[in-house]
Amino acid sequence: MKDFLCVLGMVFIIEGIPYFLFPEKLKIYLLKVTTIPESALRFMGISAMIVGLLLLYWGRS
Repeated sequence: MKDFLCVLGMVFIIEGIPYFLFPEKLKIYLLKVTTIPESALRFMGISAMIVGLLLLYWGRS
């Protein structure tokens, strides 16, 4: 559980960096995301999850 909380904390830190450093550019980027087809967003999401799982596997072995 301790490792999970550390990882979750790091995720929040990394996710918060763009909002803190580039709030005006982030708004423009988020508007552009709405024009991307759902299928492309789903593909990017599953790709990110697979890469994350591979990193966890390699990091734990």
